[in-house]
Amino acid sequence: MYDIEARLARIRGDATPRNHNARTIAALTSNPGCARRAVLDAAGVDKQRLAAHLGFPASPGQSQFAIGRGNAFEAQVKANGCAELLRLLREHLGLAIPEAFYDNLDEVAGNAGTEVRHARTRSLFARAAASGSDAGTLFDHPLLRLEVGGRGVYLEPDLIAFQLQGQFHVVEIKSFSVIDGQADGEKVAAAVVQSAVYVLALRNLLGELGIAPEAVADRVVLICPENFSNKPTAAQLDVRRQLTVLRRQLARLEAIGTLVASLPAELTFDLALDKRGMPRRPSGEVTGAVSLVEARYAPECLASCEMAFFCRDEAAGCTAALGRAVREDLGGVEHTSTVIRLARGQLGHDDAQAEAAEVLRRAARLRAECAAPHLIAQEAG
Repeated sequence: MYDIEARLARIRGDATPRNHNARTIAALTSNPGCARRAVLDAAGVDKQRLAAHLGFPASPGQSQFAIGRGNAFEAQVKANGCAELLRLLREHLGLAIPEAFYDNLDEVAGNAGTEVRHARTRSLFARAAASGSDAGTLFDHPLLRLEVGGRGVYLEPDLIAFQLQGQFHVVEIKSFSVIDGQADGEKVAAAVVQSAVYVLALRNLLGELGIAPEAVADRVVLICPENFSNKPTAAQLDVRRQLTVLRRQLARLEAIGTLVASLPAELTFDLALDKRGMPRRPSGEVTGAVSLVEARYAPECLASCEMAFFCRDEAAGCTAALGRAVREDLGGVEHTSTVIRLARGQLGHDDAQAEAAEVLRRAARLRAECAAPHLIAQEAG
């Protein structure tokens, strides 16, 4: 029988595996046609270290200062029995309850194993959904599960609040500031997509328990520092559009077993780290291994994938490097050199390229007509 876990372990090598999270799933589903990212993420490869060894280091992501600030803000929001959090939930959700039961799912009786935590999460959510009391429940770091490319991955939201009036609400705690009612648009957009991942995972869990998906609200609660203080504020964000996109993109992801089975059996991205954590495997050898897995580069990858600079260099001279819109408009024309020759009428074309060739020649004529007056003026001057 084909052992997918053993195969992924060989691809990863001896390094400690990196787990999927809401950020990686959001990035993966933004480009579901990229087999390279799918394989790297499924195998738990450290893409940042891999890219650096290949000579294309990516930005290190969040600084230790930012991570520390985020952890401190989350701890503040949850301090004193989540008193500040409950105030915000009552204010923004109408959570009119005298008390709230609090369950910390970071571990279960000292056991931090994923299977144990997930089983406990299922049990507590089933109990809360069936509860007839007037109390609400706060689940701190519950462990959810979502199918990604045919494999189950575990996800850990900041918190999920249960409201007896009928719905669970995903609560996402972020450390970026809301100043005068406005926050960084890109950071908010990323938080919305990540929250949608949690909403979908929670709906799947409740579905397994026979509970309708409507039991999970499609509006999430985002909690951030207000202005230039650490005082938390909350806002509700609608994730319905992101949920629709997420479902569609997850459905498009090819099963990881099928992808891996198509790769050479000896393929590995192992860097052969020494005792100091330094790679010993020649970078050229690793480059050859990475190139065996097809990538689907687009300029948008630069904002979300550690391998983007390597893939961009690899895609140089290809229409894919100019963006998805250009690639789709020039379907069947892979290289920019071919594009230029077709536009100039210097190259014959087959039926598959006929439409693209006509569009290119028309664009070349329009460009020449627009540029002509400028060139005449330059010559006269």
